[in-house]
Amino acid sequence: MEIVEVRLRDEYIKLGQALKAAHVADSGVDAKLMILDGKVLVNGVKEMQRGKKLRDGDEVVCGDVRIQIKGQ
Repeated sequence: MEIVEVRLRDEYIKLGQALKAAHVADSGVDAKLMILDGKVLVNGVKEMQRGKKLRDGDEVVCGDVRIQIKGQ
């Protein structure tokens, strides 16, 4: 499994933005479709909200990519 770190610039990053920042999704539309298809887990739970706020320590899994959210 590939591990990608996404650094926060602010207090949080939205799920769709994190997928794009980690190069898992090419666009917001791709991110939205992945999320709506149930392919994205946040902290081990299937997440259906593209705007879900991710904070330091959160972990996202999509396919064979694990995204770790790190603080500033």
